[in-house]
Amino acid sequence: MLAQRDVDQLLGGRHADPFAVLGLHAEADMAEAGGRLWLRALLPGARSVDLLEAGSDKLVASLKLRHPDGLFEAPAGRRRKRFDYRLRVCWGDGSEGVYADAYAFGPQLPEQDLSLLARGEHLRPFEALGAHPLILGDVAGVRFAVWAPNASRVSVVGSFNGWDGRRHAMRRRHEAGVWEIFVPHVAAGDLYKFELLDAGGLLLPLKADPFARAAQLRPDTASIVASALAAPKALPPDRAAANARSAPISIYEVHAASWRRGAAQFPTWDELAEQLPAYAAEMGFTHLQLMPISEHPFDGSWGYQTLGLYAPSARFGPPEGFARFVAACHARGLGLLLDWVPAHFPADAHGLANFDGTQPYEYADPREGFHRDWNTLIYNFGRNEVRQFLIGNALYWTERWGVDGLRVDAVASMLYRDYSRPAGEWVPNSEGGRENFEAIALMRRMNEQLGLHAPGAITVAEESTSFPGVSAPTSAGGLGFHYKWNMGWMNDTLKYMQEDPVHRRWHHDKMTFGLVYAFSENFVLPISHDEVVHGKGSMFNKMPGDVWQKFANLRAYYGFMWGHPGKKLLFMGQEFAQSSEWNHDAELPWALLEQPAHAGVQRLVRDLNTLYRQQPALHRLDCEAAGFEWLDAADAEHSVLAWMRKNASAPPVLVVSNFTPVPRHGYRLGVPAGYAGWIEALNTDSAHYGGSNMGNQAAQLLTEPVAAQGQAQSIVLSLPPLACLFLVPV
Repeated sequence: MLAQRDVDQLLGGRHADPFAVLGLHAEADMAEAGGRLWLRALLPGARSVDLLEAGSDKLVASLKLRHPDGLFEAPAGRRRKRFDYRLRVCWGDGSEGVYADAYAFGPQLPEQDLSLLARGEHLRPFEALGAHPLILGDVAGVRFAVWAPNASRVSVVGSFNGWDGRRHAMRRRHEAGVWEIFVPHVAAGDLYKFELLDAGGLLLPLKADPFARAAQLRPDTASIVASALAAPKALPPDRAAANARSAPISIYEVHAASWRRGAAQFPTWDELAEQLPAYAAEMGFTHLQLMPISEHPFDGSWGYQTLGLYAPSARFGPPEGFARFVAACHARGLGLLLDWVPAHFPADAHGLANFDGTQPYEYADPREGFHRDWNTLIYNFGRNEVRQFLIGNALYWTERWGVDGLRVDAVASMLYRDYSRPAGEWVPNSEGGRENFEAIALMRRMNEQLGLHAPGAITVAEESTSFPGVSAPTSAGGLGFHYKWNMGWMNDTLKYMQEDPVHRRWHHDKMTFGLVYAFSENFVLPISHDEVVHGKGSMFNKMPGDVWQKFANLRAYYGFMWGHPGKKLLFMGQEFAQSSEWNHDAELPWALLEQPAHAGVQRLVRDLNTLYRQQPALHRLDCEAAGFEWLDAADAEHSVLAWMRKNASAPPVLVVSNFTPVPRHGYRLGVPAGYAGWIEALNTDSAHYGGSNMGNQAAQLLTEPVAAQGQAQSIVLSLPPLACLFLVPV
């Protein structure tokens, strides 16, 4: 018979080792047991419990109610050897069922997994931790495991046990700080959380599973048992080639919840799969980039305050729908990039904050662990288990969902310990400096592991400082990202475009300065969601002048962007000159496309993408100085810029931009030798796009032996107002 102290601890949900007392146990040292096996079960709400032999359902014993709160025990008949058994339970409401006992199963996680988890070296921690449907013998159920190194007791609670923390207290695996249990009869779709006591025995708020692969739709916060993990998916060779540095990469950034709305508040993955990849492909984009789609509690964070890093958001339906969306993108020849947020997380009580009564996931010192700008918590990048959690997550999305890569958010905030902190309110590194060595090590290792285990997948850093080597290989001392957002280019050129054209001559350097450093990194030129929110206005309304000039300026700017070295990124709605600031609570104003000027901008973006893909000179050496040559960078007086994009194995492309509303006829431009003439391949002032239709569409521009801009020969052309021309050789 169980000692009263154990009874009290079990019923109080505070027993340190429930597996030592529940289930079948030999108690030869107790006179009452007579050397036989005893069975104990804690089943609050049960009226009677019978012990049955598995397979035959033969009655072995009827258990006695030791305590009215549901503790039953009895000798297992005359049995002295362990055997497979079931429990027949009659519940207080009169229902009855036969169940396998969670406490009949031994330790679940292999020692190898525990050893790797303890060292923070498990490449795929999501295979060990979280909720995994399994069949053990002939019993189907779910193995739950959670890392909570400083808890004194952890239970899994859910729809399968009345959310009662006494029912399924977990086994502690001390060597890794992990708690585990196999719960029979639980299945995919069941809700669950973890109930924890801290080291002092204080009951904490119920916690969602950090490794949950599905979760409830906010405001509910339970984790959901997901189906078995998908097998790893290697990127097909054509997708890997499409992500390469020499490939045309033009990215359409999308907030999935507000691109188009379905019948409900949020579109489903299947609704998105039916429309979004087709639209992006028809527009000539090569990649889609989704703002964060992992589970998050607050819509207004746009996903950047995520608490379910392993779970596709329930806003768009079950996770299986996301797999179909990925397949739909690849079927249309589109790569899919996910916005990924390893920098910080919100402090919601059901999340990672103070997870086991201490700070296993975040820095404990608020000078390191609290993000002042976003009121969020910062991951403890110095802790091996946390780096394991994040690197495993990066591999999870690329390997198990088959996405083409990750755009990593807020890299600058990770790189620097004093990021957005006043003097005296940050903790220096071990050398007294401001760099976060632990975060740097995390990013390098993450990029290395993706390179090894998800070849062809890419990572893109949103990094706004001059930190060196962001997109350099780790072997050369870099961070190992494939690409970096060029925030300096974006800020300078947008400031220029917002100037009245009459003043642009005084700001000419803002359009040329980017070429000073354009090849120091593998750059993406981003016009992202950040430029059209928080009172910044739409891209259309950033442009000066009357309505005609606003459209013309925007078309000219897009032409400049697509002709400039660097991969391209445009946020949804900007491809048709959305006139209002982006609103995450409403779908895009698609009705604007009924207006010719907006439809014209959309046609322009499609044709720019097509030209970019068709002309190797515009993309193959995007990230190399050999692919660019200024023809005229100094004509500030006329606000004209001209340059050549080059590739050794293909004809060059000339790009000429006129950023004033003044047409310039008879403009002489020096051109490279070897070509008899040039023709317009694209003119942003074409009537097809809503322009004045001025330019050189009707005739070939013959090369003349007249020196200009350092070239031995030249052409004479007309520059339309507020326009960009692309010229190709005959």
